[in-house]
Formats: sequence, C-alpha cells, structure tokens
Amino acid sequence: MENIAEPLAAEAFPRVGGVLHCENVPMQELVARWGTPLYVYSQNAIRDRFRELDDALSPVPHLIAYSVKANGNLAVLRTLADLGAGADIVSGGELHRALLAGIPPERIVFSGVGKTVIELAAALSAGIYAFNVESEGELCALSDLACAMGTRAPVALRVNPDIDTPTPHAYTRTGHAATKFGIAAARARTLYSIAAKMPGVRVRGIDVHIGSQILEVGPFRQALDYVLDLAHELKREEVELEFLDLGGGLGISYEGGPRISAAEWADEIVPAVAATGLKLVVEPGRFLVGESGALLTRVLYVKEGGGKRFVITDAGMNDLLRPSHYSGWHAVEPVEPHGRARGHVDVVGPICETGDFLALDREMEVPKPGELLSIMTVGAYGFSMSSQYNQRPRPAEVMVDGAEATLVRRRETVDDLVAAEMDL
Repeated sequence: MENIAEPLAAEAFPRVGGVLHCENVPMQELVARWGTPLYVYSQNAIRDRFRELDDALSPVPHLIAYSVKANGNLAVLRTLADLGAGADIVSGGELHRALLAGIPPERIVFSGVGKTVIELAAALSAGIYAFNVESEGELCALSDLACAMGTRAPVALRVNPDIDTPTPHAYTRTGHAATKFGIAAARARTLYSIAAKMPGVRVRGIDVHIGSQILEVGPFRQALDYVLDLAHELKREEVELEFLDLGGGLGISYEGGPRISAAEWADEIVPAVAATGLKLVVEPGRFLVGESGALLTRVLYVKEGGGKRFVITDAGMNDLLRPSHYSGWHAVEPVEPHGRARGHVDVVGPICETGDFLALDREMEVPKPGELLSIMTVGAYGFSMSSQYNQRPRPAEVMVDGAEATLVRRRETVDDLVAAEMDL
C-alpha cells in the first residue's frame, strides 16, 4: 500500500512556535483583519491536490471536472481553472459561477436530476461539453429544446449500477437502486438506443457516480466494470462514445489518518480506461478542496450542566452544517494552546437548535472565553452549505498563498439579509 498518502492538513496548516498558521500566515493575524467566524483556504493545498490527481491520470486523455457544489467561491474556481480544471455543475447558478471564473464551456459537464428548461437552455447556449442525463423525461425535454434552438445536445446517460457503496452516511450513497439518481441499469441500454435516434441529441459518453467520501478503491472498480460492459454493448450496436465519466467520490482524511492516494486509485482505473481508447472524465470535489479549509471561531462562553461542559462559539450549524446533517467529524484545534488540562466538551454554536453543534464529547484542552478555535478540513461542503438561519450573516472567506492573505468574500451584513425582500 505504498500509494497511500498522508493528509495535506499538516502542510497547509502548520504550527510555528505552537501557533496555528495557514501556510505562512498566523491565524490570529487573519482574525485581527477579518474577524470571526472566518473561512480560511490554503491555495497551495488546492494546487497540490489537483496536480496529484492530474499526474495520476496523465496516461490517458482526461478532464478533471471539479464539482462546484463542494465549494463555489470564485477564487477557488479560478485557482482550479488556471490549472486546467473543468467544472461539474448541478444548477444554472453554478454554470454562471463557472463561466464567470474563466472555466471554458467545453470543460463543463452538467449533472443533477432536476434540470429546468431555463437551465438546459443556458447550458446549450453556452456550449458545454456534456449533459449527464438522469431520466428519460429529461432526455426527451433536452432533445425537444435543442431542436427548437437549432442545435444538438451532447449527452451521457448517468446510469445507476445498483452498487451500495460503503460511505460514512446514508445520504452520501448515490449508486444503489433506491436513490433518486441515475437511470436504472436495466433501462440504460434501451435508452441509449433511443437517444442515438433522437434528432436533438448527440450521444457522447457514459456517466456513473456511486457516492461521496469513499475510502476504498474496490467500489470504483466495480462501477467501472459495469460502465465498460455497457460501453462494449453500445459499440456492438454502433453507438459511438467519446468518454467515460466515473463521477467523483474520492475520500479524504478527516481524523488525521491516511487516505487513498490518487496514484493508488489511478493504478486500478487508468489501465482499463486506456484499453478502450476513450477519454476519462472525473468529477472530484472534496478530494481537491476539503483539506484546504479551516473555520476560525471565537469562544463566547463555557458552561456546565447535566454532566456536560459546553464550549459555546460564535460559529454554528448555519456556518458548518456537516456535523449536524451528516454526523461529520472535524478536528477542533486551539489556535494557540495554553497547556491547560484536557477534558471532554461539546463544542456548540449560537443557533436556537439542539442540533447546533460542531463537535460532541470531544477531548481537548478546555478553552476559555475569548480564545480562538480552528475547525479543520472544512474546505468542502462548509461555506457552500451555510445559511442565514436565525438571521445570522454568513462568514467572510480568505485565501492564503504563502505569506499573502486575500479576502475573497466579504462578511455579510444585516442589510444583506433583507436586501432581496420587497418593502410592502
């Protein structure tokens, strides 16, 4: 298992003289400039992870279509665009962001089960690389729309191979038959034959995505074998393909242990794809950006009750939903340790919900009010899932490149909370 890699977090967030940094910038300096809660991203961690995957896929023609839903900040998108990344989008808003960030439309694939006609039209007009079609109804609607617009839509069918992938939470398993995603395996071959004859459609590839935060290579190979069998059947029926899209799902380390390296994953996948002569499309999100992010928060109060010690912070589930929604585990570190006694605490936020927590029953140095904590590994599905619940403005976001820190999204204000509402 020499291809198992260590997490990037230690390099992106080192301790210098005991103080937590992002690259070369002390975390306290970032808070002094922009306050808390504050999302902080290591730009070099994103670059390193992209290059790792890009190098691993180099033996075959490939497109790394970054999953925008993981973190759609324009600075993140531009960082990846500059490296040659494309985008995997699931909405018209993500299409707008990807184009605004400079990602060429010919490097964009459009996934999702509920694409509206307006979204389909926008993507057709932009000239994206492919639509990952998830139902027969969507295929028909797309063909009709393309005909009306005087064009043909490039498509792949997202097939559901009925693989119940082991992931940390049921919500992140998308490849089994009982999910809303994809086209049932038994129907996929027939629907490809229908698609090949549609006047507004050009069949371009096959798409599959079996889940998120997958830490084993086996399920990916199982999905690939299914896709390869289908590709061979379609070739016999003279349905020409250009690419295989294996989706995303490569997991990262949240608890500090090793993760699957891109090289280990590619060793299993790339030779089989190379034998087909087809292009490989992958849609990583968390894998590229997850370990690049930290959420800085200030301790407001510490109280005890019911046999519990609660550390109450100014960041809550509105800022980071994963612990509450997915039972997600994130390391919680003091920005500057003081050598005090350790104890078990619940790190909770200010939201008026019992489910508002960042960490439960966590052993750590017990902080005092006013001290700073860093919630680690939040670069994916952190800010992107944040909300204004309880009418709390969303945090600012900062990108760090070496010794330079740049504000890439200002903190929302209370005026922003009501800016879109009509005064009747």
